[in-house]
Order: sequence, then structure tokens, then C-alpha cells
Amino acid sequence: MAKLTKESFIESLKEMSLLEIKELVDAMKEEFGVDPSAVAVAAPVAGNAGQEEENSTVTVVLSDAGAAKVNVIKVVREITGLGLKESKDIVDNNGTVKENISKDEANEIKAKLEEAGATVEFK
Repeated sequence: MAKLTKESFIESLKEMSLLEIKELVDAMKEEFGVDPSAVAVAAPVAGNAGQEEENSTVTVVLSDAGAAKVNVIKVVREITGLGLKESKDIVDNNGTVKENISKDEANEIKAKLEEAGATVEFK
């Protein structure tokens, strides 16, 4: 019997209905005594879960709006989707721009705000 490659297995899954995939998972549980969905969920937890969770999200906070406050308000409106008054309040009070976002997204936001003249920090 020819060895089934990962690619051909995935292609086969694409052709199956949800019911057929559920039956396949049940058969795998019975044959190997392992729940494949539990393995898939547990795998990322096995590493440095506490450290990963702690460092995975940040909050972007304005430290200073700088001299070009109008430009910063425009950028805050673009990022948050808030109205003019709400965005102005965030800028005037050095408030939180966005909470619990990925570091990549936070760095993009920081770059936009700094380009507009603001000073930004992560918490």
C-alpha cells in the first residue's frame, strides 16, 4: 500500500462532508485511543503558555499628542472608527487608543501615530 502524504490527506478532507469528517475523527478515537481535536488544542499550550499569554497582547496608549494634534485626531479616528468628539477626547486626555491587540498590530498603530506627531507607549 502506498504511503498517504499529508497533502493528499488534506485534499481528501476537502472533499468530505462534515458528517464524514466527524465519523473519521470518531474512528481515529476508537483506533488509536486519542482524541485528535484534544491534541490539536493541547499542542500550543505545551510551550511557555504563561509567558506567551502575558506577552501576546498589548494596549496602545497616547503619551503625548505633540504639536500636530489635529493630525493625531485624524489617525485615532482612522484606527478606532470612533467619531470626531470621541477621538478628540482620547487625544486630549492621553487615553487608550486600542486594548488587547497583537504586538504586530500595536507596532503598526504606533508607527501611524508617531508619523502624525504623537508619542505612544504600550502597556
